[in-house]
Amino acid sequence: MIKLSRAIKAINPDAAFTFKDDDLDTIQWNEGTTPISKVDILAKQAELQTEYDNKDYARARDRAYPKVKEFMEAYTEKEIGGDSTKWDAYVVRYNKSRSDNPKP
Repeated sequence: MIKLSRAIKAINPDAAFTFKDDDLDTIQWNEGTTPISKVDILAKQAELQTEYDNKDYARARDRAYPKVKEFMEAYTEKEIGGDSTKWDAYVVRYNKSRSDNPKP
């Protein structure tokens, strides 16, 4: 869950505030910060959460992709050594990570 403080800062990066236990009912606006309505904060929180959730496939792909070292080794062996065995295996794993975690 996206924290309320992140939502507030997304609306006003310069906002100064305090609150307890992520509870908007306890918010105190400091240093002359213009108060932001609870409705606006909750709407921004929901928007940020949706953005985060929509990128879950990208985080899953990142974890599933073969490592950069594997890429470099496979590519080098294919280009310099003429042996594409590791490259072919790399391409299969790379494509599998994409097909297992498609873009929405």
